[in-house]
Amino acid sequence: MKEFKLAQPQNLAQVTSLPSDQRYFLMAGGTDLLDEIKNEIIDPGVVVDLKSIPDLAYIRSTDEKIRIGAMTRVSELAENSTIKTNYPVLHEAALSLATPQLQNVGTVGGNLCQRPRCWYYRDPQVECRKKGGSRCYAARGRNRYHAILGGGICHIVYPSDLAPALISLDAEATIATANGDRTVPLEEFYTLPRVDVRKENILKANEILKEVKIPPSKNEGKSTYVKLKERGTWDFALVSAAVCGIVSGNTFKDIKIVLGGVAPIPWRLEKAENLLKGNPVTDDVVKQAAKEALSDARPLKENAYKQDLAAIAVSRAVLSLV
Repeated sequence: MKEFKLAQPQNLAQVTSLPSDQRYFLMAGGTDLLDEIKNEIIDPGVVVDLKSIPDLAYIRSTDEKIRIGAMTRVSELAENSTIKTNYPVLHEAALSLATPQLQNVGTVGGNLCQRPRCWYYRDPQVECRKKGGSRCYAARGRNRYHAILGGGICHIVYPSDLAPALISLDAEATIATANGDRTVPLEEFYTLPRVDVRKENILKANEILKEVKIPPSKNEGKSTYVKLKERGTWDFALVSAAVCGIVSGNTFKDIKIVLGGVAPIPWRLEKAENLLKGNPVTDDVVKQAAKEALSDARPLKENAYKQDLAAIAVSRAVLSLV
């Protein structure tokens, strides 16, 4: 590991005013950033430790929103009684994430802003397109764990468990900037490689994800998170499905389905939502909706199995709510 300086700002203004031409890297829990530094994927001049900033770790309930600070540890999210009772999809996603030890270090903001786990990107000897090269080596290389949707020029999958769950809940992201805070739907926080292959989200230089806000839960609302992994122990998702809906009898009055592990961003299945909304839910109807929604998938040589796996994850999640 090369030497770098450590900065410990005392407020967000000190972060948002940092010079944009320096090699500053923000560190939340550090589980991903330090891995990138050790593997020489990045070469920071200064690591900015966000843990030194007070009041960025909290879960607060108001009449209008549940507010979750970006530095809230994943373990706190998993243990919070309000989240567990009113937002099962988020509780289950938090519990599925890594090991208890890593949950106690990793943060909500860090999980939402982590970099891809593509082995070509993580290899310091490979200059792939995401690192400034001219090729996505996954397109014709080993691509068992890569994207089947939205890839194109870069076939990474976004690894966050919390992002699909939060998007299914209509969460918003508050971003601190030098000119004050701005808020965007979390679904719009993420960007496809064709927008900027070097980035996964809309954060600009010296901007920081400050908090996530969730609307109040609805009495008739139900939600769940299904994560399919290769190993029985902790692992990243091969495919995951976050489903949140309002159920009346055997019918969804409203439903939102977001997949993880299949695309460079959390992937919304609007086709399936439209097919399920307002119609009686049966096993055949759900399978058909999932099949239609995944008809746009473009699997690579080694990952066609993800298309079937995604349909299974969606079916399990949707049927468990009816």
